[in-house]
Amino acid sequence: MFRGRAPRKGFALLAGAAAVALVPGAALAQDQEVADLDADEMPLETEQQDRGNVIVVTATKREQTLQETPISVSVTSGETLEQAQIRDVLDLQTVTPSLRVSQLQTSSASTFIIRGFGNGDNNLGIEPSVGVFIDGVFRSRSAAALSDLPNVQRIEVLNGPQSTLFGKNASAGVISVVTRPPQFEFGGSVEAVYGNFDTVVLKGDITGPITDTVAFSLDGSYQRRDGYADIVNLDEKQNDRNRYAVRGQLLFEPNPDFTIRAMADYSKIDEVCCQVGTLVAGPAAAAITALGGQFSLPSDFFEYEAFLNQVPTNEVENYGGSVQIEYSTGPLTFTSITAYRELRNAFTSDIDFTSLDVANEVRDQAVDTFTQEFRITSDFDGPLNFLLGGFYFDESITQDSRIVNGSQIRDFFEILGGANPVAVITGQPTLFNGLEAAFGFPQESIFNTPLLTQENFAVDNKAYSIFGTIDFEPIDGLVFTVGGNYTDDSKDFSLSQTSFDPLAQVNFVDAFITQATAANPGLPTVTSRAQFQALPAPVQQSLLAAATNPGVNPLLGLAAFQFQPPFLNVPNAVEPGETNDDKFTYLLRVAYQIIPEVNVYASYATGFKASSINLSRDSRPLSTDFVAGPRGSTFAAPDSPIINAGLALPNLSSGSRFAGPEDTTVYEIGLKAQLDGVSFNLALFDQTIEGFQSLAFTGTGFALRNAGEQSVKGFELSSTIQPADPLVFTFAMTYLDPLFDSFPGSVLGDLTGETPAGIPEFAIAASATYTHEFGVSGNRLIGRIDYNHESNTDINNGLPTFNAALGNTQIFRREVNLVNTSLTLALDNGLEVGAYARNLLNDQFITTVFDGVAQAGTVLGYPSQPRTYGGVVRFKF
Repeated sequence: MFRGRAPRKGFALLAGAAAVALVPGAALAQDQEVADLDADEMPLETEQQDRGNVIVVTATKREQTLQETPISVSVTSGETLEQAQIRDVLDLQTVTPSLRVSQLQTSSASTFIIRGFGNGDNNLGIEPSVGVFIDGVFRSRSAAALSDLPNVQRIEVLNGPQSTLFGKNASAGVISVVTRPPQFEFGGSVEAVYGNFDTVVLKGDITGPITDTVAFSLDGSYQRRDGYADIVNLDEKQNDRNRYAVRGQLLFEPNPDFTIRAMADYSKIDEVCCQVGTLVAGPAAAAITALGGQFSLPSDFFEYEAFLNQVPTNEVENYGGSVQIEYSTGPLTFTSITAYRELRNAFTSDIDFTSLDVANEVRDQAVDTFTQEFRITSDFDGPLNFLLGGFYFDESITQDSRIVNGSQIRDFFEILGGANPVAVITGQPTLFNGLEAAFGFPQESIFNTPLLTQENFAVDNKAYSIFGTIDFEPIDGLVFTVGGNYTDDSKDFSLSQTSFDPLAQVNFVDAFITQATAANPGLPTVTSRAQFQALPAPVQQSLLAAATNPGVNPLLGLAAFQFQPPFLNVPNAVEPGETNDDKFTYLLRVAYQIIPEVNVYASYATGFKASSINLSRDSRPLSTDFVAGPRGSTFAAPDSPIINAGLALPNLSSGSRFAGPEDTTVYEIGLKAQLDGVSFNLALFDQTIEGFQSLAFTGTGFALRNAGEQSVKGFELSSTIQPADPLVFTFAMTYLDPLFDSFPGSVLGDLTGETPAGIPEFAIAASATYTHEFGVSGNRLIGRIDYNHESNTDINNGLPTFNAALGNTQIFRREVNLVNTSLTLALDNGLEVGAYARNLLNDQFITTVFDGVAQAGTVLGYPSQPRTYGGVVRFKF
């Protein structure tokens, strides 16, 4: 499809926040200073009051409704998660319009996006802009937040930067998962699900007292599903589910003022993921076919068929524990949360996505994280109250990865280089044999080493922050809030890579100059930059002009095969391999209760995220440290720190070792109203991130760049209507008007003034829930239907390889229209029987697209998940 750029919308629109959560339905509620402080505390209690559908938060010893709290947040209740069969955060986006979740080539590669901002997918060196907290513990990578958690009390999605309520800064927003603590009354539940694709889900939990002061809980879950996609030539399924999780908790409560909650959990994912289809078959398709290879056809994109030479596997182990201590004395409450977690992620992937044995990637990653948080909160009767906290973060990351050359990679590249397919197949001497002879390489060595590359990356990250807020209420209903966060973040990193292919070790410009001077008796043979620079300037210019002219130097056309050149390891004499950032961010807010049912607020907040490291083969020196000569020449490179230190390698280029910090500012005004049977919430915002860390796949690597400035204006609107006791309607809509205010250095060129793609203008989440009660027996029949819509939008701003050749004109688009439904019979004896369907109408759309690996002109993409449905039996006791 072709892109037609619409003018930037005016910002004279009212804007919305989330509606107040109802017991029967998807809860969309405005955030809360209180609710979020308690998201990581003990038993966060919510209850229905006589005032109707109002949730009251009482865990901070200050009773306050979500309707009274002046921050934008969407809340999804545990009951909604059960009814809609939402099992993890990937499905959460269907009921939360400000949130998008993107899953890529493995089960563990997911990106969380709020208000159009999000990153961190597929590169462990990049901290996500959206932070995920589970029971107050920061999960630093998305793979650590994907397990199925039973006993979820609610999930809160906080929109915009959060720094004064969380020690760990999140520049775009927060997903906070709150689970139920152990209870002093014996109880539990078991659940079994069976659905299409042989889906089996088993869940269970049990809780109760050990003594009068000690309670326990134990829960677990298991998911298995056949893949809904076929690897045709291997007769294997992919996009399956195979994961389980267990968790144990102890709650010590010797007296009402002192509690200790200890938790330990373990989860594992072992899946075959993910289905990739062809959208455009480029010129490389002929080479694939000539060698007997197969690939999925563009016309069959939604047939969920693939052709691979190896089954892609992904194993994720995620485990850890935390201890949360709370002590109250008078008006003060002291809270400590100590946590240690480990994440192990390993995958093997066929990166060319064809049945040819071209290349496979193997990656092993480990993340070890220790966090410590302390907080003091007050509950004075007077006009002043405060929160003061400290947070410490210590994380180590290691990654060992490699690209394995396939048995057909040399033949494939020979044909792409122009060789006759018959000559290649019959083993006749061809282009690469000639190059090996010319450069003195062993015969059959180009693209014939066991490995193409091997990498070892490591990052040690230490950070601390001091944060807090002060609330001043001079008169009843009028509250002024000032908050701040000072963060100091340091990272030490080491990057090393071995590139084994001999062809990548040669710069064709410099090689031409060496050969030309060797053949000229009047010139010395040039084999180094110093020798070239010593030549007279006219001679340099003449040699360089010939060496960079494709008509004179025929080798230049082969530069495309040098996509894994030698790698300059870090640290080195120029690059110390470290970043150090510190920042003070703050919040200013005023909130006023006009009448008990209507509240308004206005706020200005700033946010921050520290530098991120490019843990990929595309990690290259900054342009301030190195500038290559024409066509990557070292001989003709200007002076730079790396050149002057003698560190330059053949075909070295500048790029991004790391991206600098993100700085966020957001203006927001909001209105919240809670009337009989109706809630209505609006929030209007103008949010800007300077230095947004953009990660783009280039077809052979990943480029990490700082956008100069990216902004989004918009609104979030939500309402809940309960026209009668059994019937509840919810409606939430997010409108986003994004803009690259400044992004001259993107991999697609200057995007300044362009509309950032992948951000739907409108996102809608609506639901209807009807609960029919059978007399006074307590039996209920609950029917629910929800609708999730994302307006038609460009998937991205272009692809570095595919769209560059087309003048950046042909852009793929997506529109989402998902309908989910469920019907549950809940009996008063605790037995529940139900049925569900997700994506009932089998809506099909492209989730994202990317350049084919080493296949210029080929575009690959991920299709959406097909319809799933099943039956549920649940028993609560």
